[in-house]
Amino acid sequence: MVELLGYTFMQRALISGALIGALCAVIGVYVVLKGLSFIGAGISHASFGGVALGFLLGVNPVLTAVVFCLLTAWGIGWASRKGQIKEDTAVGIFFASTMALGILLIGLMRGYNTDLFGYLFGSILAVTSQDLWVTIGLGAVVLSVIGLFFKELLLITFDPEMAEIVGLPAEKLYFLLLSLIAITIVISIKVVGIVLVSALIVTPAAAAYQLTEDFRRMMVLSVVFGVGSTVGGLLLSYWLNTASGATIVLLSTLFFFTAAAFSPRRWHRPLLNSPS
Repeated sequence: MVELLGYTFMQRALISGALIGALCAVIGVYVVLKGLSFIGAGISHASFGGVALGFLLGVNPVLTAVVFCLLTAWGIGWASRKGQIKEDTAVGIFFASTMALGILLIGLMRGYNTDLFGYLFGSILAVTSQDLWVTIGLGAVVLSVIGLFFKELLLITFDPEMAEIVGLPAEKLYFLLLSLIAITIVISIKVVGIVLVSALIVTPAAAAYQLTEDFRRMMVLSVVFGVGSTVGGLLLSYWLNTASGATIVLLSTLFFFTAAAFSPRRWHRPLLNSPS
């Protein structure tokens, strides 16, 4: 174990994995409680178009993916709020169109790009120092915004109508939450890949929800499950010589089923710190 930690690439992978696991777990609590899981999946697949555009233009694919995912998130929010269509319908439209655009852009490239394959399925062991600093910087922005608007985001998660009544800009806060989800997805795709990143956001929070209804305790448990999944999955994938992204998600899924098996709901017992 000590010898393994002596490798620079493993140190970067563990640090980035722990950061991504914690960040996805925090934003995942809002996603699960507000029922935005399908939106998360739609935005994650939309990042494929942004990454492909970055490779085609020869610029950092993370930057193009951030812009692309933000526009997609805002487009989904606008279409569902102003376009008189249901949220899942808006997600389906953007899901298909952005994936199709990504495929079209790949067809315009010359040759096969292995880095693009890494973004699709994750390549945590290939995380560079630049990737790590981007993760730290954007992750700090996301967590700072969540900390700054913690009470407001909490209110629109549980009762957006009450938020409007007390004078909060509920619609703007909704778009802010979508933006935070989009940024979190983009900085996570190098770890678990575009295909699997939505699972890393949803599953740890869903596991925590099996054990408690207290918001803060749920967030703490979600972070524990998220970091445990990324760090544990990375080490397991290294020892078993398996795909890191898939191993991380499968370990997270195992945590969920374990939490569900011991959930107080299953045995009709009070949840941790739930209202009596």
